[in-house]
Amino acid sequence: MKNMGGSIKMRNMGEYMGDYEAKQLILEVGRRMYNKNFVAANDGNISCKVGDNELWTTPTGVSKGYMTEDILVKVDLDGNILRGSTKPSSELKMHLRVYRENPQVKSVVHAHPPVATSFAIAGIPLSRAILPEAVVQLGEVPVAPYAAPGTQEVPDSIAPFCKTHNGVLLANHGALTWGKDPMQAYFRMESLEYYALVTMYTGSIIGQANELSCEQIDQLVDTRTRLGISTGGRPVCQNVGKDGVPACMEQKKCGGQCTHGGQPPAGADAGTVAMEDIVDIVRQVMARTKR
Repeated sequence: MKNMGGSIKMRNMGEYMGDYEAKQLILEVGRRMYNKNFVAANDGNISCKVGDNELWTTPTGVSKGYMTEDILVKVDLDGNILRGSTKPSSELKMHLRVYRENPQVKSVVHAHPPVATSFAIAGIPLSRAILPEAVVQLGEVPVAPYAAPGTQEVPDSIAPFCKTHNGVLLANHGALTWGKDPMQAYFRMESLEYYALVTMYTGSIIGQANELSCEQIDQLVDTRTRLGISTGGRPVCQNVGKDGVPACMEQKKCGGQCTHGGQPPAGADAGTVAMEDIVDIVRQVMARTKR
């Protein structure tokens, strides 16, 4: 077994980890999320796929910081319970949709990190190219349209992003990330929250950010490809060409999908608030979470 620092043993494409390792990693990710204040009370959920039609997931109504192996539940891709005496969260529907849309994904993490959740509440995607690490390891993070938690509308809202991105903000709700194992999915959640925090500091508190050029973004996307990361989307390109069109769109390097000027992607709620209001939203969210 690997150590809990996140080093997972190398596996062949399509090879799954065993039940024991999957459960131990779910417990470890739950503790980290709780200690990082990414979840409060019984918020959040984690899952790990261990077969073509089998996955372990967290139960409903339990703090992610105090879980034990015996309360985890094994289900199939239709949500039917295979093992365990507890009931999975109604938000398992999100996880199942990611697995169906992208069979390469082996783990999904859902949490409510305060700053990223504030961006989700504001309807503002994380799409500014300000951190090379974020461009390579995470990529652009779009906002999925609002849907009532636990309903079928939630998985429908995230479906368009499952094959092309590494995570999404859930409008007025929280964030969802995925990866090849629970630690990668969790680390993407950490990166997402850090990306949101730096975006807030530079955009609203400091009031200035030197964003990467289209050429610099090209280099980072090439690096991402060399590392074998095929998803992530392309952050906003700030090099404006003729008629105010971003250079990446003129050159068709983003497939016309990059968003310019910090506007939400197609399908997101158009009713956004100004970046300077993010600070107030963060304070409100933090007031509801433990420090």
